[in-house]
Amino acid sequence: MPTGVALQDPHRQLFDAAVRVLARDGVTGLTGRAVTAEAGVAKGVLHRHFADFDAFLVALVLDRIAGLETQAAALRDAAGTGAVADNLTGALSALFEPVMVAIVVLVIARDELRARLRAAGTARLPLVGESTAMIAGYLTAERERGRIAPGADVDVLAPTLIGAAHLLFTERKGSTPEPAAVRRIVTTVLAGALR
Repeated sequence: MPTGVALQDPHRQLFDAAVRVLARDGVTGLTGRAVTAEAGVAKGVLHRHFADFDAFLVALVLDRIAGLETQAAALRDAAGTGAVADNLTGALSALFEPVMVAIVVLVIARDELRARLRAAGTARLPLVGESTAMIAGYLTAERERGRIAPGADVDVLAPTLIGAAHLLFTERKGSTPEPAAVRRIVTTVLAGALR
């Protein structure tokens, strides 16, 4: 990029570039150079806005977590409408899109990144913990409306759904599971809890 050209939103431009790199090249292809090349900016732009590459990755993950808050609010608002299994199938399918799965792998693979994220106040396993809280919040709202059994333990059901869905989505290389496969997980996990 020629010098003197102002970036409208450098953080967003770099985040979007990182997402494209992750989608195309996976975790191993995500480097500072790959991000700046994808964004079409000089190599120094990333370090002008972030102390180092891990600081950039922390900001990227925190940005994704902020997006989860919007998804969580929409899912809670859906409580009491539609079928519980349909709502959860849609939420899990949207949640575990390929970039999200790649970012979870990235967080697991980089100890320094995980430590910095925890210091920033994320869940013990960033993104996974927040995703679990999103599902638990929805299940709690449904239990309050009587659509989930009163004795249902949402603190067990939510991580079970997240773990099973994560495994299903992670095992797919280049494709996402059919909604029927996600729904089968939901209905199996909630078999004793749905009313």
